[in-house]
Amino acid sequence: MLDETDRRIIELLQEDSSQTYAELAKKLMMKESTVRKRVLALRDRGVIKRFTIVVDPSKMGLNTIAIVGIDADPSKFLAVARELARLPETRYVATSTGDHMIMAEIWARDGQDLSRIISEKVGVIDGVLRVCPSVIFERIKG
Repeated sequence: MLDETDRRIIELLQEDSSQTYAELAKKLMMKESTVRKRVLALRDRGVIKRFTIVVDPSKMGLNTIAIVGIDADPSKFLAVARELARLPETRYVATSTGDHMIMAEIWARDGQDLSRIISEKVGVIDGVLRVCPSVIFERIKG
C-alpha cells in the first residue's frame, strides 16, 4: 500500500518528472535522501514504471489526433493489437470492452495523412474488421 507521502511524490512526478530529488524534497519538506529512497522503492515495487515526457504533437507537425476504435476477428484480436502497437503513428493501444475491441490513439500530420494511415496501415492488418476514427478537437486533460 502507498502512504500519503508516496502519493504526493507520484503526484509531483506526474506534473513534471524532470524534477530533481532536491526539488521534490523541498516541496515535500523532507530530506533529499528520504525522497530518493522512496522514489527508488516505488520503482523497485513497479509502482513507477518509467519516467517519460509529454510532447505537443502540433509542435512536431502532427495536427490531427484521432482516437480510433478497431474491431477485429476474435481469433486474431491480440495479434491485431500487437501489430497496431508496432506502428510509429500509434501513441496508445489498448484492448477494451464496449463499442470496440481495441482503442488506439493515432497522430497524423493532417486529415489526409490520417486517412492514409487508416487505409494503408491499420485497415490492412490481418484480422481487422472495422475501423472507427474520432478526431480530437482539443485535449482538456492528459
